[in-house]
Formats: sequence, structure tokens, C-alpha cells
Amino acid sequence: MASAAAAMKEQGFDVTGSDENVYPPMSIFLEERDIGVIKGYSEDNLKGNPDLVVVGNVISRGNPEAEAVLNRRLRYCSLPELLKEFFIRGKRSLVVAGTHGKTTTTSLLAWVFEHNELNPSFLIGGIPSNLGQGARFTDSEWFIIEGDEYDTAFFDKRSKFVHYLPEVAIINNLEFDHADIFDDLAAIQKSLSHLIRIVPGNGLLLANGDEANIAPLLEKVPCPLQRFGLGENCDARATDLNLDGEGSGFELGGTRYRIPMVGELNVRNALAVTACALHCGLTPKQIQGAFDTFEGIRRRMDVRGEAGGITVVDDFGHHPTAIEETLKALRIKYPGRRLWAIFEPRSNTTRRNVFQDRLRDCFADADVVVISQIARLHLLDESERLSPDQLIGELRESGKIAHYLPDVDAIVETAKRESDSGDVICVFSNGGFGGIHERLLTALA
Repeated sequence: MASAAAAMKEQGFDVTGSDENVYPPMSIFLEERDIGVIKGYSEDNLKGNPDLVVVGNVISRGNPEAEAVLNRRLRYCSLPELLKEFFIRGKRSLVVAGTHGKTTTTSLLAWVFEHNELNPSFLIGGIPSNLGQGARFTDSEWFIIEGDEYDTAFFDKRSKFVHYLPEVAIINNLEFDHADIFDDLAAIQKSLSHLIRIVPGNGLLLANGDEANIAPLLEKVPCPLQRFGLGENCDARATDLNLDGEGSGFELGGTRYRIPMVGELNVRNALAVTACALHCGLTPKQIQGAFDTFEGIRRRMDVRGEAGGITVVDDFGHHPTAIEETLKALRIKYPGRRLWAIFEPRSNTTRRNVFQDRLRDCFADADVVVISQIARLHLLDESERLSPDQLIGELRESGKIAHYLPDVDAIVETAKRESDSGDVICVFSNGGFGGIHERLLTALA
């Protein structure tokens, strides 16, 4: 939403916004663009009768501004509708969907096009370092967008990506997530089937050919299909993988590619980007040139600093598989060093016991695990809640040092007391987490 607000302002609109809490990097991003954010929601925030109110998907009935919009019959829409009608229609839309790696894959794809002077429009759920912002709208024919499976708005419960008019749709992977809106894996599969149905006959569906949960969706598709992955049944198959602490390499179609990102998951992300870019007419040389200069994304294995010989890493990971893959990559990047995982369970899925076992297993590559107090646990029925006692007990049984701590103060104090020079501390959170990264660096120094 913040990125779209900035893009609308660049188009000449006056833009303000309301939110309960805005934190870096987006708070800084908005301040730099002189976009005012009103803390909290009130009908008074709509003084002057705005021409259009864009309603975020976290807003529900009962919100005072949403109620005022309905009562006053103001013109309103969802963010995906805004994008579709103001920016995407008539463009060649490349949509990146899947449970994991959407932001990384979309950022890398946008950079491939930008590096080769194609001046794409893009909307990304993060801030790529090369691009400096998460959204830009140009007069280019290309629009590259992260396709979120979360619902659109309180008045439109379909996934956001059904609004994005895909010419090419990438489905990276598929696991259960968002337990607050999806009942089970089948519900997510159904939602992705809606995306597949709107890929045109002159477009392309790029799907992970190694993902069992995607396979049933590919049996009968109404558009051209190309499977990508590492398995023998993949049309775009990566071979001869090389994973080291500086990056990753693979071969595709007789050409060697290398990315400055660590881990197998990033190889799969880059493979999807390569297959898409080749389909769109770019050459292997153009693609590799972009890979060589890619600088990553904030909050994705983002090194925030070093203090007292201890490296502090920030990662947005909030799903067990994302945590697991990041820890595997950190093991490659920092061999022989003790690895801490500090995790804030604040998403609507990780607060629930649906991932009780997966959360235990996803920390396999960590030496020390710290779980912060689980957010808003009292709002869930006891039968639905994640059990922190069980999780910590099982982690300790597996031989790990494990703590369940009440707040950031306790976490910082524990890290200061128990960490040693050479340790790597990775903080996993999809929120601000009380400014924990800077507080850790200050304390460790």
C-alpha cells in the first residue's frame, strides 16, 4: 500500500493515509516522499471528501473510516482494483505467485528488465536495493508484479492476483499458509486455479514442476505451460548446481548462470526468472548481466550490522519453510559459526498449532532458538493455539539451546549474555519487532 501511495503521488495525486502502526523501512520511505500518515482510524481522516478511498485488506467492517466510507457513499476500491484499472490494463503483465520467494523472484525479474533498459512498471511487497522503492509506474509495455494469494478486501474475498491480468504467471511453490482465511491446502489450490484460468492463450504459465501440491493444477490448463525446476520432468531444468557462501550457480539450456544469492531456494527463484525472461525475448547474456549486479532485497537475509564480532541478520521469514530455507542458506554463507534463530510468531498462521510440528523441525540448522511471546494468543481458542511450552521442550530435547521470552528487552539481554564473538544472529519477523535489530547491535557493542 505504501509503495502504491508513492506511485500515485508521482502521478500527481494528493495522497494521505491512515494506519495503526507504520515502521521502517516503509515509514522512512513515506516520510522521504512527503506522504502524511495519520496514526489510527477516524472519520475525521476523510475530511474534504477524497475522490477515491483505497481500502487495504487488513481493514474490516467496524473500522470507523470504512464505516464512514460506506455511510457517505464515497467512491472506494481495493488496492488490486486500483492497480488493475489505473496501471495494468493494456500492459504486458508478469505475475509472480507462490507461498515462498515471491518478493525475491519479483525483485530479480524487475531488475533483469530494468538493467536491460526496458523501464518496467513494477509493484513488489518489499524494497529491492537496486530499485530503491517497491513500486514504479512507467509508460513501458511491461508490468511486473508480486501476486499475493491473500484476500483482496473485506468486500472482495478473492486472492489479490486475480486482478492482475497476467500474460505470464509464475507459480513458485505451494504450501498451506494464511490459516485465518484459508481452511486448508485445497482452498489455496482452488485460488491458484483461478489465476491459471485467466492466463491467455498467447501467454504462458510457468509452474514449479517439482512441487507435488502444484501438480494437480497442471493436468488441464487453458494456456501454454512450462514446468521449471530440478527434476527430470521439467521443461526448464537447472542442472550442475553450485552452492557456496558467495552465491549460487546452475546450468540451463547449455548456459551457465550465477546469482549473488545463497541457497537452493534462490536457485529456484532465479530459474523462474530466467525462464520468464527468455520467454519475453531477453538473451542469456542480458539475464546474466542483471544477475551480476543484483543487490538483494531489504529484510531478506539482510545483514544489519556486526557488533562485538557478532553478525545480526534481518529476515522477513514467517512460514516454517521460509525459516528452514534461510537457515540452510546461512549455514552455507557462514560455515562453522554458531547460528541463532530469533523468531516472532505474529502471523495468523504461526500463532496457531497448525504448524506445531513444522516449527519444531524448521530450526534444524540453528544452534540456539529464541521464540518471542506469541502475539495475541489469548484471542485464539485454546484448541487452536500454538503451544510454546511443547515447542521449546522439543527443541531442547533435540539438543538445542532454546528460550521462550516475553519481550524484546528479555531477548536482547539473553543474546548479550549468551552470545560469543563469531556468532550469527538471524531475526525472523514480518513486523517491526520493537526495533530489535538496532537494540541488539547496541547491546552487543
